[in-house]
Amino acid sequence: MAQYTANTLEQHWMPFTANRDFKADPRLVVRSEGIHYWNHKGEQIIDASSGLFCCAAGHARKEIADAVGQQLMEVDYCTHFQLGHPSSFEVARRIAQLTPEGLDHVFFANSGSEAVDTALKIAMAYHHARGEGQRQRFVSRERAYHGVNIGGTSLAGLMKNRQAFGAVMPGVVHMRHTWNPEDRFTKGQPASGAELADDLKRICELHGGETVAACFVEPIAGSTGVLVPPVGYLQRLREICDEYGVLLVFDEVICGFGRTGQAFAAQSFEVTPDIMTMAKAITNGAQPMGAVAVRDEIYDTVVDAAPDGAVEFFHGYTFGAHPAACAAALATLDIYESENLFDRAAALSPYFLDRFFALREAPGIADLRGYGMLAAFELEPDGAPGRRGAKAMKKLFASGLYVKFTADCGLVAPPLVVREGDIDDICTILEDVLTDL
Repeated sequence: MAQYTANTLEQHWMPFTANRDFKADPRLVVRSEGIHYWNHKGEQIIDASSGLFCCAAGHARKEIADAVGQQLMEVDYCTHFQLGHPSSFEVARRIAQLTPEGLDHVFFANSGSEAVDTALKIAMAYHHARGEGQRQRFVSRERAYHGVNIGGTSLAGLMKNRQAFGAVMPGVVHMRHTWNPEDRFTKGQPASGAELADDLKRICELHGGETVAACFVEPIAGSTGVLVPPVGYLQRLREICDEYGVLLVFDEVICGFGRTGQAFAAQSFEVTPDIMTMAKAITNGAQPMGAVAVRDEIYDTVVDAAPDGAVEFFHGYTFGAHPAACAAALATLDIYESENLFDRAAALSPYFLDRFFALREAPGIADLRGYGMLAAFELEPDGAPGRRGAKAMKKLFASGLYVKFTADCGLVAPPLVVREGDIDDICTILEDVLTDL
């Protein structure tokens, strides 16, 4: 077994990581399969967060690896600037079969962050094409996470993600988040809080609804700690957007591809947005890919506004719709369909949430939240925010369980291929470690 020291790890500046702490005692993953990782010491670890909400079908799926390898030997790269590869059109068609009715045009990126910035530009291009170019203002929420590019950072409602980066993109206004301390330990959607959506109406009345381009929300605010929307909240946002001509954008980078028991959270909550971003599980994490699905009228408006033969939308990425990523996406979508993973998630969710919410009796638990196959436990802080969460993350990993943490909040989103016994194992380790924390 190779030895890993701080000296051999030093050159990599790791993202969202306490670099000095990690390199002094690294947690290195050298193999993965099914719902498990193996570290550099040969120890097995349950992946309770699907990597980073990516690996919904489990790790090391041979079907995906074979498809990517075959594609690389046929066409390893093809730009989609004035050229095309057949697989991207097929992926777009397959995604359009899963999205809510009317969201049938798909623009490809390489990550959720790029998908969000693409959605911002699509919204501006759409309003410009229809003669309302004054709509340059965007609305997001406190505690929101929309990636780390300039646009997504501007939309972000997490203080640490914005603190060092100045004003970034101007013209962004934030609504309140939806977490209410009175709704602690609510399984599923809180019954109260729909009126928080009226923040959007107040913003439109204050700044002028005719200046607002789009409202960005995660149907379930994921990275901040699984804030499930109150009953009626998303429906009210839809009504206000319609009233003021504002585009409603759902960031489904975490919620998409079965996590809520349907293809997308839009279908689970029965609210159809105008634009929807996605990434992560679109390729089961095997290749980088992001995408933006848009309402047909948005695509038609932007495309029809340009002269014949002219480029209609001056935006794109070198590696957007990369042939290998498309191959991974097609193989992943085949797995989701053949193994009925979305239906399986819906059927397994009650057991998962019941077992997870039994953690309420563990010491130090401040809150539990969950919907579908996505849940979070919040720890009582220990001095500085995040200190207790960091300690818990490291102790859980040492005990054979990987959980993604944001500050003092642990996010549990196991691969959709887990069984009831696997859920028991996850919760047993959580119980044992949190009791001794």
